[in-house]
Amino acid sequence: MINRGDIIWLGISAGVMGSLIGGMMLGIGMDLIVNDQPWGWLLLLPGAPVSAVPGWLLARKLARQL
Repeated sequence: MINRGDIIWLGISAGVMGSLIGGMMLGIGMDLIVNDQPWGWLLLLPGAPVSAVPGWLLARKLARQL
């Protein structure tokens, strides 16, 4: 049975991991774009959607416990 604490920790860990992954992709992509390297867009544009992947994986793992 999933309790309230599991859901709270899921939200906290998904937020922290998503911020770290998305922030690094956005930061590195912006640095490359500013330094005239156009392939930095390959990191910049998918940065926000990719940051949601860790939360999605953690939620699937929690849902399997039901």
